[in-house]
Amino acid sequence: MCGIAGYLVHSYAEDMSPILKGMADVISHRGPDDDGFFETRTKSSGHHVGLAHRRLSIIDLGTGHQPIANEDGSVQLVFNGEIYNYQSFRDELISRGHQFKTASDTETIVHAYEEYGDRCVEHLRGMFAFAIWDARRDRLFLARDRFGKKPLFLYQAGDTLLFASEIKSILQFPEFKRCVDRQAVWEYLSYRYVPGPRTLFKGVRKLQSGACAAWGNGKLSEWSYYTPPDCGISEAGLVSGDVAGSFLELLEEAVSIRMVSDVPFGAFLSGGIDSSAIVGLMSRHSEYPVKTFSVGFSEGEYSELRYAKTIADQFKTEHHELTVSQNNLMDELPALVRYRDAPVAEPSDIPIYLLSVEARKTVKMVLTGEGSDEFLGGYPKHVFERYVNQYQCIPSFVRSGLLEPLVQALPYRFRRIKTAVHNMGLKDWHERMACWFGALSYAQRRKLVSPEFHNSIQAADSGFKLCRNNSALRNILCFDQTSWLPDNLLERGDRMTMAASLEARMPFMDHKLAQFASSLPDNMRVRGKRTKWILREAMKQLLPVEILERPKVGFRVPVNEWFQTSMRDYLYDHLTGPSSITNNYYNKDTLGKVLQEHVSGRQNHEKLLWSLLTLEIWHREYSMSA
Repeated sequence: MCGIAGYLVHSYAEDMSPILKGMADVISHRGPDDDGFFETRTKSSGHHVGLAHRRLSIIDLGTGHQPIANEDGSVQLVFNGEIYNYQSFRDELISRGHQFKTASDTETIVHAYEEYGDRCVEHLRGMFAFAIWDARRDRLFLARDRFGKKPLFLYQAGDTLLFASEIKSILQFPEFKRCVDRQAVWEYLSYRYVPGPRTLFKGVRKLQSGACAAWGNGKLSEWSYYTPPDCGISEAGLVSGDVAGSFLELLEEAVSIRMVSDVPFGAFLSGGIDSSAIVGLMSRHSEYPVKTFSVGFSEGEYSELRYAKTIADQFKTEHHELTVSQNNLMDELPALVRYRDAPVAEPSDIPIYLLSVEARKTVKMVLTGEGSDEFLGGYPKHVFERYVNQYQCIPSFVRSGLLEPLVQALPYRFRRIKTAVHNMGLKDWHERMACWFGALSYAQRRKLVSPEFHNSIQAADSGFKLCRNNSALRNILCFDQTSWLPDNLLERGDRMTMAASLEARMPFMDHKLAQFASSLPDNMRVRGKRTKWILREAMKQLLPVEILERPKVGFRVPVNEWFQTSMRDYLYDHLTGPSSITNNYYNKDTLGKVLQEHVSGRQNHEKLLWSLLTLEIWHREYSMSA
């Protein structure tokens, strides 16, 4: 796991080395073990070309220095990620005449590019973002893995092209002018994260997951090489045999190939079925006790440590627990906004970071349960979405005049029912997808923002395409796999772990496992109210009933209570105080009402208020005017 950055620039300073080094230094947390640089000029146009790399050594500690070149030095690569099939792929490439000088997974990409060109990405099983300079063709080639586990940001203006693992590297370029993209702010209020390809920095965009880009002859082109299987027309049919056994076999293989490492590693363990399954399968393939790491809260009702301890005891892991409090979270928040180069979408980002710091004391890599919900159907929304059409057949005067007001008046403990009833009433599919995350509908956003702000943005196509012949479950999973995962959960996971110089690997996001899951009938993923049915079936012989039957809890941080008590003044100061930057975005009466309803306990607006708070902190940390 590493960090990469680089540029392709015309008519600039003769010595670009200090700029390239600066782009690498600001992401040193991604790779504290080593750095490397490559600089050249294009033959045809005289553009400066620079590649930078920061290394976190996991595989081939001695000879894995980057950039890595081919035999004659005409192909230069910087790479962030891990290739899990590199050993068998290396043998294949050697049989085709390629000569290797290292034992690293990185070098397989160099020779795969020589052998297969741009289609080399189709042969890689792993997580990756990389840049290749091809001197023979005066061409820069960029690629990102199928599901967007590893980030890659782009900035293009005239003859300048910048790229990096994190936006902060792009900010180091002297000619880059920081400016807020108000359209991205508007979308952030809808999603509570910025959906790709936009970012909050105007002009900086994400290379989308499963996509490539190439610069040649002065032009940049981008294209997609992979579409998640749930985004295509379903090929699910009748299944026979031991389906749960087949699923378990694929999951176990995905776990075992991610345990290849030349450094100590472990696993994050929450006590839920996903991370428990990973730890159980790791135990089958480890000669030594698996190192496990869990985090809980000083507020006992929010802590899941006892469930994690159950699994740790069962599999005799070397278990580590971390308990955090409100002070831990608030002390770290501004720093984590800087690590993410964006608002921290959820309070749970902070304990994940603190757990990563704790884990990094003894390991350099962990396996996690990330991705299970988005491929197997693990959220309440995956249950409720299937009943939207029936709900919307209820006469409007009954829904909006009677049912919805009654439900919204229920106490907070009924929050999932309240969310479901509100969202199932939204007819626009794209709006509903965002609101399942607890964000704002169009009407709510329009009421919150000031007229001046609303007039500064434009109506825009969301970019998500529904497959009309697919089921409601497949469509919502498609949204999860192309937006919610790469732009929110995976972005969070990458930044919070890499901030602590820790690599995270995600077996549930193996693309072969995803293909198998997509081939199953819907009721093998969500059956009635039972989520992740196939995983629960596969784990019956491995995990206790207490874990298998646990309802979806989520990683809750008690900011609701904090905003009403100890953090009340902090919240008001940031959103309405004289130093507030984002206050100009909002209708002050609407914002005041939201704050008053929350602190009085009449309504719970914790998700909205957290989003607004971290958006304000982002503006302050980057000195951005509204």
